[in-house]
Amino acid sequence: MQPTAPTQHRLRPRTLLLASIAAAALGGLLVALRPGPVSVDIAETTRGPMKVTINEEGKTRVSQIYTVSAPVTGKLRRSAHDPGDPVIMNQTVIAVIEPSAPVFLDARTRREAEAQVSAARASVTLTEAELRQAETELSWAASELQRSRTLSQTNVVAARVVERAKLEHEKQLAAVARAKAALAVRNSELATALAHLIGPESNQATPGTGQDCCVEVRSPKSGAVLRELQESERVVIAGTPILEIGDPTDLEVVVELLSTDAVRIQAGADAVIEGAGLTEPLSARVRRIEPAAFTKVSALGIEEQRVRVYLTLTTPVSQWARLGHDYRVFARITAWKSDAALRLPLSAMFRNAERWSVYRVLNGRASLTAVDVGQRNNEHAEVLSGVSPGDQIVLHPSDRVVHGTRVIKRRDSTAN
Repeated sequence: MQPTAPTQHRLRPRTLLLASIAAAALGGLLVALRPGPVSVDIAETTRGPMKVTINEEGKTRVSQIYTVSAPVTGKLRRSAHDPGDPVIMNQTVIAVIEPSAPVFLDARTRREAEAQVSAARASVTLTEAELRQAETELSWAASELQRSRTLSQTNVVAARVVERAKLEHEKQLAAVARAKAALAVRNSELATALAHLIGPESNQATPGTGQDCCVEVRSPKSGAVLRELQESERVVIAGTPILEIGDPTDLEVVVELLSTDAVRIQAGADAVIEGAGLTEPLSARVRRIEPAAFTKVSALGIEEQRVRVYLTLTTPVSQWARLGHDYRVFARITAWKSDAALRLPLSAMFRNAERWSVYRVLNGRASLTAVDVGQRNNEHAEVLSGVSPGDQIVLHPSDRVVHGTRVIKRRDSTAN
């Protein structure tokens, strides 16, 4: 027999109860498995001072350096000055150059010099003989003149004879003078030929020690010796650098910037100098930017176009008195600054569809927002549009944060 309708009616309440229990269990499970809000770091956008700097290593240097060079070729005596010694303009003798010893003669040159000496001596002998002949003829001409004058007084000889004797006497006087001059020339030629035989082994090659023997080089500028380019005694040629002199209190900083960074700054921009053992940063100002760049190979072998920028220290000398020439420093040159910029932490920004974006916190949920930014430094970016002052922004958003995700501020979060 088939079950009757009342039996089916009795089973329906039990089915409804089981269905209700299952629905309640499923709802509790869904509630239990529902994700909670994501803990994130949150910061607020604020208005305040912001500065963009170009950071690069540089070197200090004395702005006016005088490189003293040897004015003549000779033997430079050992320097009596060390780097750091003070010097006075036109008074302090910074270098002494004395004549150098002659060079060695090879066999052929010596033979030629000896032959020249022999020829010079022969010329001297010949000229001496000519001088004796001229002196003899002068003596004869003098006696003839005296005899003619005596005879002319008794009218034995005519006046014309006396005039001729006088003329002959004067001719012989000139001949003697000419012979003496020629002898002097031949003696000079002999001395020259003998000088060609002087070598470094000769006693005559030793330079003198009097004041007239040497050239004294005096300091062209008051200050201090920066570098001693030639320390030991040596032979130098004219134009050889000897010392560098400058005023240690007249320091500036030279920074070699990339050409792409140099176009972002201008003369008069503020700068900060750090490093080199300084306890406090120094203030500086851009004095000059060179108009031409130069090629420099980096440590990685990449060719870079660099531009020299010169900074003038504005901090009192007493605070950087220990700095010296060619010290390594670190410069931060201001390229842009604002006293009331809308600042956004860089850690909140990310690229989304070719635009910078952030997650704003609205009603406890992350809202994807595109922003337009201007200047940027190592910490903040200048916001042009997209957010307003006081907006809460998610920092370091992870892949768990998407548009609409519930977020909660992490307790140890600190605003950047």
